Amino acid sequence: MKFAICVFPGSNCDYDVYYVIKDILGQEAQFVEYTQKKLEGFDCVILPGGFSFGDYLRAGALASKTPIAKAVQDFAQKGGLVLGICNGFQILTELHLLPGALLKNENLRFVCKDVYLRVENNRIAFTRKIEEGEVLNIPIAHGEGRYYVPEDILQQMERNQQIVLRYCDKEGNVIPSSNPNGSVGNIAGVCNKEGNVFGLMPHPERASEDLLGSHDGLLFWYSLIS
Repeated sequence: MKFAICVFPGSNCDYDVYYVIKDILGQEAQFVEYTQKKLEGFDCVILPGGFSFGDYLRAGALASKTPIAKAVQDFAQKGGLVLGICNGFQILTELHLLPGALLKNENLRFVCKDVYLRVENNRIAFTRKIEEGEVLNIPIAHGEGRYYVPEDILQQMERNQQIVLRYCDKEGNVIPSSNPNGSVGNIAGVCNKEGNVFGLMPHPERASEDLLGSHDGLLFWYSLIS
């Protein structure tokens, strides 16, 4: 597969993603600057984590107004695979490619730690190598990760099976104490109705080698290239 990794001023996980794709997965990867207007010849587009444009105004808001953001919209609307990680997830909601919004954490503090995630949907390209109900250990690092959608939209998403990941405890129980940021329904990752756009706040690229303490993030990458 050939991956595009979008780079904005302030992206800081672009090289981590590049390393995983090139050196661990052995796949083709190319950086794409935020000024580029087209995405052609790629199988999957990655919006990596970081602080695009310093997260001024609102996380992801300025990045969503760039030329590459319009190209990502076109790519997704044609059925292309798009993955947004942390700041990338925030950009995807700003683009309305995913429902909802990412608000400031409930405690108004930046949170950086390992969390447990329960996989709720393994019927999309990003999770098909993971068992439904499987518990993963992957780090988070964000100040604006509190996922929110109104109740009526949340019910629609539940019916459409758009909830992909929930924060849970080590045994897979979705409980308030396992929710690190106050997200509605303990939600950590969602997809669009068609399943070709996926956003998550945890960082799978930071859990792709035993050296980093967990290789659970590899399951998302293996799913993509399988």
